[in-house]
Amino acid sequence: MKKKLVAVAVASAFALPVVAQAQTANVTLYGRANLDFEFVKGRQPDGSNPSVNRVSSNSSRFGLRGTEALGGGLNAIFQLESGVPWDAGGGTLAGRDSFVGLQGGWGAFKLGRFHGPYDDIHAIFGDTPTYLSSILATSALWSNSAASATVLQGAFDDRYSNSVRYDTPNIAGFNGAVQYSTIENAGKGYHINTAAYYNNGPLKLGVGWVHNDKVRCYATPTATTFATCGTIGSQFAAKDDAMSVAAAWNFGFLQLSGVWERLDYDTPTGNLKRDFWGVSGTVPTGPAGRFYAFYGKAEDGKGGASDAQRVNAVAHGADTGAEMWELSYTYDLSKRTSVYAGYVQINNEARNNASFNINPYPVANGAKPEGYVLGLVHNF
Repeated sequence: MKKKLVAVAVASAFALPVVAQAQTANVTLYGRANLDFEFVKGRQPDGSNPSVNRVSSNSSRFGLRGTEALGGGLNAIFQLESGVPWDAGGGTLAGRDSFVGLQGGWGAFKLGRFHGPYDDIHAIFGDTPTYLSSILATSALWSNSAASATVLQGAFDDRYSNSVRYDTPNIAGFNGAVQYSTIENAGKGYHINTAAYYNNGPLKLGVGWVHNDKVRCYATPTATTFATCGTIGSQFAAKDDAMSVAAAWNFGFLQLSGVWERLDYDTPTGNLKRDFWGVSGTVPTGPAGRFYAFYGKAEDGKGGASDAQRVNAVAHGADTGAEMWELSYTYDLSKRTSVYAGYVQINNEARNNASFNINPYPVANGAKPEGYVLGLVHNF
């Protein structure tokens, strides 16, 4: 109730008619402050060890969401969510998942900008105690998201603008989703992102598939915007695919999880493929604490491409793999406030330079970056 009253008060600051409408809708103001202190070491292959101490904001956000009953079991839904860098200030309005849609017994339909269904695979095996964020995020190697790569650079776990999405209702633990996204200014490029899940009792299962057609900058792989890619045309010829499967079983004293992924990229000299697998375990320590451990291995790149080909942190040939492992502990001070601590390390082979996904730290090929984390999360 307090959140609803605050949301109405915020709306009144902009226009009185908004208050009148909010009185007939279920509107919630919400957010998360997730900050940590990090000590990161670069551990470069030349023997140098550059290090940094920093305070980082990890997927902190501020948003407004709501529903309106339209009758007959049909609801209008909306969400406007913005990233808030609590450590340095600033932020972008609607930079995170933001949409409007309809929801009923048949499922939910949304239009806007948001993560694809593939992203939910991460929650099955990832470090959920720390909200899948900070340098502890286990998506550093999975989905080729190292160094916060964008879809334009070949990452698959990203937000998609100009999206249409349908989510099925939950039927006996089964549900699925499919999302289509257009690239309005990139030569008719598009994404198809789909996944299916089972969550019932101690078992969780998930399988996801993504197809990106004429999305990645073919000629300028380091481009971060379509403007820097160049003239629309052959630069966007790539057709890229990702498939991932994850499973988890909760024994009560231990939740054991596993994941496998295959990435398949187009390159000028042929396909570039890479496999990834990982295992994780979560051990509760009483009603409020839990230990988490993870190990992941990215195999060498393979396929018909030449050894000169690279897509972000995926390269072709020998010595292009990497491994990642971490340990963390989380303790809930209340239902909304938690503290956590952890250690993470990425071991790159001689021709790979993978870094952390959240809060990346630049490294050279063959580097072995590591970091220590002490964090605090408050949800409101």
